Amino acid sequence: MSEQEKTRYTDAELQEFEELITEKLNKAKQELSYIKSTITRSADSGTDGTVGNVKVLEDGADTMEKESMNQLAARQQKFITNLENALVRIKNGTYGICSSTGKLISKERLRAVPHTTQSIEAKLAQDNS
Repeated sequence: MSEQEKTRYTDAELQEFEELITEKLNKAKQELSYIKSTITRSADSGTDGTVGNVKVLEDGADTMEKESMNQLAARQQKFITNLENALVRIKNGTYGICSSTGKLISKERLRAVPHTTQSIEAKLAQDNS
């Protein structure tokens, strides 16, 4: 039976995806922890004793860096949530099924973007509309 004819992945295939997602999830959580610690460290280490405009410039650069790190942390948190949702879909048997077409998402796409809910075709159609 080809992938196009199947309506869901086998338990063995789902196990493979679960291991991949769990590995990515653990790594993403470590990265988020590092980002948060970087934000905390930069908040703790103020540069006092600078003279004139140099202090203002440093404050502006620090603010931009903090905003950038906060955006990075927010993106990482969203990625973690998406991976956790993918694990839920594995448990309830809906993982790998396109939310738009109802067909199986290719294994290649799921390996590249394991938290996706759409096939390439559905994603391209959505992006073009």
